[in-house]
Amino acid sequence: MASILTLRIHLQDIEPQIWRRLSIPADMTLAGLHSAIQAVMGWEDAHIHMFTIDGTRYGNPEDAAGGREILEEGNVRLAQILSDGMHFLYTYDFGDDWRHEIFVESIDAGGDGPQAPTCLAGENACPLEDSGGPYGYPELVEAVRSPKTADPEYLDWIGEFDPEHFDLELANKRLRALIKTSATRH
Repeated sequence: MASILTLRIHLQDIEPQIWRRLSIPADMTLAGLHSAIQAVMGWEDAHIHMFTIDGTRYGNPEDAAGGREILEEGNVRLAQILSDGMHFLYTYDFGDDWRHEIFVESIDAGGDGPQAPTCLAGENACPLEDSGGPYGYPELVEAVRSPKTADPEYLDWIGEFDPEHFDLELANKRLRALIKTSATRH
């Protein structure tokens, strides 16, 4: 049986904290983890991303800038580089700069957990795409909480967003959709 990792993922620089707990097979690649994070956070995979693990950058090598190498994330299995208690960084959308700190909470070598990626828990809604990063997000929340004083066009763009709502069932539905398309394993 394959090992199972339990990861806690939270967005940095946001209050109240936005986080997810994810159970995933250790034989998944970093590319698969990227897809799983997109699913459980509710992102749309519309922007560049990168993992930084022990000073090494992983992602799409074509996204490298400034002469700093980015290793191909699809070639690296989580079991090869992660250990219990480890922290690492996942950055999504270099314009908004959404930084996710990921903590390896446990590694079940017996593989007793779910063999497919599963979201176990979480709190608060993930910010909307292109909402301005940690510095613009408070403005979005304020507009939702005080709609009478907010720009009506901005409210139209926001739509039915509730910053305090997290839908565990929807997060797992999105993960199951990834599994059906085999996007989580490379």
